[in-house]
Amino acid sequence: MRNLDVAVLRAFVTVAETGSMTGAAEVLNLTQGAVSQQIKRLETAFGCGLIERARKGLRLTQNGEQLLRKAQRMLLLNDEIWQDMTGAGHVGKLTVGIPYDLVGTFMRTPLRKFCDHYPGIELSLRCHSSQELRSMVNSGEIDIALVEEPVGEMTGDFLKIAPLVWVGAKSGKAQTKRPLPVSLVSRECAFRPAVIDALDQAGIAWRSVFESGNIEATAATVRSDLSITAFLVGTIPDDLEALGRDDALPELPKFAISLMEKTGAHNEVRDVFAEMVRTHFHQL
Repeated sequence: MRNLDVAVLRAFVTVAETGSMTGAAEVLNLTQGAVSQQIKRLETAFGCGLIERARKGLRLTQNGEQLLRKAQRMLLLNDEIWQDMTGAGHVGKLTVGIPYDLVGTFMRTPLRKFCDHYPGIELSLRCHSSQELRSMVNSGEIDIALVEEPVGEMTGDFLKIAPLVWVGAKSGKAQTKRPLPVSLVSRECAFRPAVIDALDQAGIAWRSVFESGNIEATAATVRSDLSITAFLVGTIPDDLEALGRDDALPELPKFAISLMEKTGAHNEVRDVFAEMVRTHFHQL
């Protein structure tokens, strides 16, 4: 009986999810040639093409689409087995940094699950901007952090790509005003350069309404229709809404959610947390 190489399957799934060999190589920390060779190994083993070139990057063949669904399930099972078999008995302390907008959204479930699965680990949480969290990881102040970065500028371990979109009050009018009233969490907000660049490129005059360092206060100004803001898809508060093309606003870029770990000595507790986070994001 033939056995599948999980590493090769992971390369295939990553190419499918990122849409390019280059993107997959960055995520997997491999060369582009190494990723290409893994895809060729898989195609040779199955005797059929899985990926083909398209006008905009790569796309899956019919066989590739069929394989993708099952490969994703196999990787999830592989990751869950590792997690379950190595989870018992871990003790220690871990300081985790998470951007404000991810704590109660993408990270709500893994944080709760981690605390339930590993009661012997004392988890401390630090919420700051991605820029601040990156500095805190590099200085050794925290053990691990999630950061939000423009696609193509990733410095961490890739977890997910999410579109950045304009957000306003439901049935609001703020997006029609000029200069455009904009609220962002702080001057260090990861989205601020992208928002300003998009508005400047589109020739739209804007003004800053609120930059408090508090995401709830920022959302409150938007909720009151005093301004609009930008959120990643998947993090938009239920009482706000994404603005569409009809609102005459420029398209915003996609952002990557990545995992950054403190360099230095091996940290088993940190590795356990990182693996749980990766498994969670692969399931999204």
